[in-house]
Amino acid sequence: MAAATRPAVLGLYRRVLRLARRWQAASGRPEDSAREQQDILREARTLFRKNKGLTDTDQIKQCIDECTARIEIGLHYQIPYPRPVSDPIHLPPMGLTSRRGRGLRNQEKLRKLSKPVYLKSHDEVS
Repeated sequence: MAAATRPAVLGLYRRVLRLARRWQAASGRPEDSAREQQDILREARTLFRKNKGLTDTDQIKQCIDECTARIEIGLHYQIPYPRPVSDPIHLPPMGLTSRRGRGLRNQEKLRKLSKPVYLKSHDEVS
């Protein structure tokens, strides 16, 4: 990990830990708050440990952007999870590709590229 990204990643991890400690569920019930706090901690630990070995600066910056986006969305909407949809891209099948050959491979590639930044690692953790 580059010297410039290490403090950013550690600061982000501390921010997530503080957020989890202060998190209050939207329902206001203590048992819901405790469960959501544990979910936040578990997911943060899982993702940070999974990405611990990253050395590519671009990949590290993508992970930092994803984490920052998920924090902001969680705080704004008062939900600790990314929106629970099975298909985040609401497009008709084959809606992204041209009519020329290799449609399915292009479609899969374009759907992967069009996935929102805050959902990039959601499939790996859930």
